Amino acid sequence: MQLQQLRYFLAVAESRHFTQAAEAVGVTQPTLSKQIHTLESDLGAALFHRNRGAITLTEAGEALLPLAQRIVADAETARHEIGDLIGLRTGRLRLGATPSLCTSLVAETLKLFRDAHPDIRLQVEEGGSQDLVRALTGGYLDLALIILPESGTDPALHTEPLLTESLVVASASPLHHREMRITDLRHQDLVMFRPGYDLRDATLEACAKAGFTPTFAVEGGEMDAVLGFVEVGLGVALVPRMVLAGRPRLHATPLAAPGVPRTVALARRRDVEPSHAAKAFQDILLGYLGGPTLNLHLTSSST
Repeated sequence: MQLQQLRYFLAVAESRHFTQAAEAVGVTQPTLSKQIHTLESDLGAALFHRNRGAITLTEAGEALLPLAQRIVADAETARHEIGDLIGLRTGRLRLGATPSLCTSLVAETLKLFRDAHPDIRLQVEEGGSQDLVRALTGGYLDLALIILPESGTDPALHTEPLLTESLVVASASPLHHREMRITDLRHQDLVMFRPGYDLRDATLEACAKAGFTPTFAVEGGEMDAVLGFVEVGLGVALVPRMVLAGRPRLHATPLAAPGVPRTVALARRRDVEPSHAAKAFQDILLGYLGGPTLNLHLTSSST
């Protein structure tokens, strides 16, 4: 029993005429009659009384009628819903990003995505790259903006590097340095992120390579808290330059080469075909990265 046969059956049941039913569904009368006969053979029962000048439903036809109507209606509903997903008229995007990216790149690209696809439900999870990778591999996210580790990424993930940026020293007042070396932080009190933060790991690793352990003025904060602590003069912090936009009370001092570079990448699972919403977001993100607005944000911090 095929869906098309049920459509033909309903057309005949409605018009009570084979020729009119064939015209309604856009096939020839012999084709429609053959499909009805095939349906009757498959079911083992006649569906119509074919009296001269009158087509009526048999008992089997009466029994099939409401079932066929429901099956065809459900199929149409499924077709429209899938069409909505493909056309981005409905659906969901589950995006993960690190806190520093959420306050800058993600906020601006999500606004563009929302303007283009207002009916897509957006879910954003903020966390460290390691947590986001676990959420991706566990199927809880569609895409994630992560910081690529030096040791390589999870082989279950496909990652596309987007940009490379160098961290700057954020401070409440100018540090009277054109640029700073990592060793200069030996004499500074640092405001440090909580454990698990990518920026905490990057800062501690850079200091360790320079041969010292930094002094913490305060530690354990999220991005907004860390920047707030720096604003009131508790210490300095290594942060991406982009998070300082809109914070006029903070000053950025670049690091001398090689600095502390990090690569931002878009990650997804290799074994899962990205949804139409995920593909649309990726296209918008890549278009934004190539536009003049983002370049203004990153010219002084990208390499």
